Amino acid sequence: MTHSPHRQPAVSDAVQPESASASQPSPAEDDALKLAYAIAAAADERKAGNITILQVGDVSYLADYFVVATGFSAVQVRAITRSIEAALETDHNRRPLRVEGQGEGSWIVMDYGEVIAHIFMPEARDYYDLEAFWGHANQIVYPSSSQHFSPSQF
Repeated sequence: MTHSPHRQPAVSDAVQPESASASQPSPAEDDALKLAYAIAAAADERKAGNITILQVGDVSYLADYFVVATGFSAVQVRAITRSIEAALETDHNRRPLRVEGQGEGSWIVMDYGEVIAHIFMPEARDYYDLEAFWGHANQIVYPSSSQHFSPSQF
């Protein structure tokens, strides 16, 4: 795999079942997964839907992880983007290397090197279907805070 200076090696053990590997990820590999979870958590704070982390490092040189989330309006997509930027700058001292799509707001891509965040409107997410395109990559469905409540609790 090709490594650029802003990218860290892929994490294959982090999302495999425990029995699949006895080795632990290195601190650098673990940092990429932590960053992906931080992005997912920041998106969840703004009520993003269907948050998924794709481990693409073993099948692509683009990044180690993609975080894919849905916003249900252009305003929400931009709010999710701002939430991710603020959380990563504050908690991880990281700024995106590049952000694309903010003008239109139907699909915003945030490149953090080893992790790339994709925030979609539902139609764009269905059209591009990154989960199917990267179907050979491991997927982690992020349990959003809204999924922790059952209607029967009210």
